[in-house]
Parts: sequence; structure tokens; C-alpha cells
Amino acid sequence: MFQNKVIAITGAGSGIGRALAIELAAQGARLALADVNDVALEESMTLLPQGIEAKSYILDVSNREAVFRFADNVLRDFGRVHFIINNAGTSVLATVEHTTIEEFEKVLAINLWGVIYGTKAFLPIMLQQREGCIVNVSSVFGLVATPCSAAYTITKFGVRGLTETLWQELDGTGVRAVLVHPGGINTNISKVQQAVCEGEMERTIKNANIRQMTTTPQECARQIIDGLRRRKPRLLVGNGASILHWISRLLPNSYGRLVRRKLGV
Repeated sequence: MFQNKVIAITGAGSGIGRALAIELAAQGARLALADVNDVALEESMTLLPQGIEAKSYILDVSNREAVFRFADNVLRDFGRVHFIINNAGTSVLATVEHTTIEEFEKVLAINLWGVIYGTKAFLPIMLQQREGCIVNVSSVFGLVATPCSAAYTITKFGVRGLTETLWQELDGTGVRAVLVHPGGINTNISKVQQAVCEGEMERTIKNANIRQMTTTPQECARQIIDGLRRRKPRLLVGNGASILHWISRLLPNSYGRLVRRKLGV
């Protein structure tokens, strides 16, 4: 399925993005890897098997012009694009009261606008080819809300809404959209910068969240690739993802009690 396919991945300098690049390279994909961190991106490149066709691109996904230029450059360098994996992300851990406007703006710019830009930049190419797959990485926080994650949750519910809309609009075009809900993945997102206004609740939630991050990026990547092979539109991957999916459906108005109990608040 991935042999000689051109796959663009944002946030490829670490975590799920890096793991996906390594796994897909082993299956013969041609890779366009992007990240805002040039050092981390080059390290990802060195981890790929020898002989793989891959190019790196420094990219800030919150910059609209840069994302569209990235799509143009990938098309120029590879001739086609079969997959875009909109994976780059960040977070801030704070209550709504404590989250600054600037922190909201940063998380929304990367996690939501970055995915919108990536979708809009690559979708016309794929529609013209009548072939392609847009993979948007949401989160289990696109299924349920939890304390101290408002900015992140807003973006991940937004990515979910965007992708579920694409499911309906792309039917019959040859292009499909896939929505990924990772849960409990041990990535650098657990090491994001401390919130400007961190209090006791934030510290409690941070420690509880870290305890849930038990799935490795490598295992997450393998589960995503398996889901893509099966052509599933929604991929629930990693620790707790399936459970939270069902809790959100069975207890839509009261799951918060279970979530808070699990987090110890």
C-alpha cells in the first residue's frame, strides 16, 4: 500500500511523526518530512533506512504561506502526493481561568489552523489526481474534555469536525480523509512549556496525565499504519482511546465525573 507512495508528514522531528516516518520508510514510502525544529528533523532523517528517498523541510505549520509553499515544494520535488499526515501539535496545561489569551492563540494556531492549512494546501492536488488521503491527527481530547486542557481540546474537537465533514464531501472523489485519536502516547507533548499561571490543579493533572502516557510512539505508528491499510476512517490508537470513545458515546453528559475521578481531582 505504501511502496513508492509520496507521504508528507508534519511534526516529523519527534514523537508520532518521527515514528511514522521510520515505519513508512521501511515499507518503501517516499517521504517529505517537515518540522519547525531543524535539529530534530535532521535527526529523524538520519534514522531512516539507507536508500530511502526522503527530503526535509523546515516548516512552521501556523504560517499559512509556509504551509502552502510546503505543498508546492513537495509536488515539485516528488511529482505527486499520496498522503498528507497533519500531525504537528503543541499544548498548554492550564484551567480556562489560568490560560492566557496568548497561550490559547498559540495552541489554536498550530493544532487547528495548521491542520486547516495542511488540508487546504494538499486537497486540490489530490482532487486533481483523483487519488490521495488526508490524515488528520486529533486526540482522545477530541472525544472527551478534561480539566486543564481547554485550548488543546478546542483544537482537537475542531480537527474532528473538519475531518468528519471531509468524510461526507469527498465521497466519490478518489480522495479520503482519516481521523486519528491517539491516547496516552509517550511523546514530547508531555514536556511542553509550563503554563504562565500554573497552580495546584495544573500540577495534579500534569502528573496524572503523565501516568497515562504508556504507549510508545512506535506502537502508535504501527497502529495508525494498520488502520490505514484497513481503510478505516477513524483510528483509535494508544492507551485508553477505545475506552474513552465508548464512554463519550454512552455517557455524553456525565463522563466528566469518571474523568475527574481517574485524574484525582
